[in-house]
Amino acid sequence: QVQLVESGGGLVQPGGSLRLSCAASGSIFSINLMGWYRQAPGKERELVAIITSGGGTNIADSVKGRFTISRDNAKNVVFLQMNSLKPDDTAVYYCNARIARRWYVEAMDYWGKGTLVTVSS
Repeated sequence: QVQLVESGGGLVQPGGSLRLSCAASGSIFSINLMGWYRQAPGKERELVAIITSGGGTNIADSVKGRFTISRDNAKNVVFLQMNSLKPDDTAVYYCNARIARRWYVEAMDYWGKGTLVTVSS
């Protein structure tokens, strides 16, 4: 069974920084992409950033210039470096990965349980 485990969330003051990590483990043939989504209370889940197996990235306008996504393919880990954090960044952040467990099956989306990021003074 594939598992995604996030870490690095917590409480930070406005203007501060946090670094989130997500490690994928289990039966994995390949990971096509990994990314981060977030959801604030009462709001819809939204894309934060994604990174493809080739290193291409897509960053949401709301965090562009402040957040950076990267990955370590050898370790199946994706990172989200968050700088200049704002109160509006407060949300549960979910790790997402599109993973093929075998060469002959289509890749599927897997999700972590989420990690809470709270930006408050």
